[in-house]
Amino acid sequence: MPKTSARLLSLLSLLQARRDWPGALLAERLDVSPRTVRRDVDRLRELGYPVVAMKGPDGGYRLDAGTELPPLLFDDEQAVALAVALQIATTTGAGIEEAAARALNTVRQVLPARLRHRVDTLRVTAVDRPAIRPEPQVDSDVLMAIGATVHGREVLRFDYSPVSGPARATAGTSEGCEGTPAAPSGSAAPPGSPTGALPQTPRHTDPAPPPPRRVEPHHLVTWGRRWYLVAWDLDRDDWRTFRADRITPRTPTGPRFPPRELPGGSVAAFITARFRGVEATEGPDGVGGWPCRGEVILALPAAEVLRHTREGIVEELGPDRCRVVLGSWSWPGLAAAIGRFDADIEVIGPSELASAFAHLATRYAAAAQPRATPDP
Repeated sequence: MPKTSARLLSLLSLLQARRDWPGALLAERLDVSPRTVRRDVDRLRELGYPVVAMKGPDGGYRLDAGTELPPLLFDDEQAVALAVALQIATTTGAGIEEAAARALNTVRQVLPARLRHRVDTLRVTAVDRPAIRPEPQVDSDVLMAIGATVHGREVLRFDYSPVSGPARATAGTSEGCEGTPAAPSGSAAPPGSPTGALPQTPRHTDPAPPPPRRVEPHHLVTWGRRWYLVAWDLDRDDWRTFRADRITPRTPTGPRFPPRELPGGSVAAFITARFRGVEATEGPDGVGGWPCRGEVILALPAAEVLRHTREGIVEELGPDRCRVVLGSWSWPGLAAAIGRFDADIEVIGPSELASAFAHLATRYAAAAQPRATPDP
């Protein structure tokens, strides 16, 4: 029989691995009697671990949540994974950088020497992508409040602040993805502001603040270092995405609600479609949902094309030939994406893609012509 200390660690590891354990199964896994299991459970309780006994024909035990955080037990892989996750927490945009650093230091202090050495040799430098302006940080309390309503299926009321700074014209819905598309060039000026005239300063009082939004929160997701709430808007009767850094939750929360089926079949498909500016639809491949989708044959090995293609379908047709299916915002954009491969191209379809190649060919040929030097 193993020593009591080693057996207690084994018992604790088993209790953390699954929710419920029948007493007889624990005794079998530890190779001890059910009476010894009961004694070991009492010892864990004395150490601060809330082990709950379950009633029933077989009986059993469960490691419950307690009021204090007792010592935790991690295997080697879990300890290394935790250290890596804490080191890259600076790129989450959740405003937990300092807390993550303190947690990593705490975990490192209690690691055995062999694991501490592995963690110290694995130093991860988290470098975020450069941005024109700093990405907004989300208060961790706001994330916890949103997450609680998602978990509890409770209606969330919140104030939604306007976008600060100059608006950016990117893809997404008007609610939270990235803002509304930019107005086309040549659009009419707003009423009352004729071109060339100085606008008159209106005399008015401050407008009343908009009413709080009421939504059924379904998912809290991250995309491009930003946090978003995917929810059913009760006032607009439609799915919306909201930027979490612009949300100020109100209390109390509303009534509970039954879950709805998200368009696209998954939150990943829904969010991807929203940022593409199309409706979320289920598809068997990685290019479904793009407004434009085309198929070509490239005179390149499939393995070489796969190294530079994150989305789409690449099918090998021979040692130096492959079929490629890709999607994009527009036909010229799709043609340009395919043209970056330095290889001969055979267009399978549709005809719009072939026309886009012809259009780009004319444009590129004109760009290659030398410009006439004006006379001095």
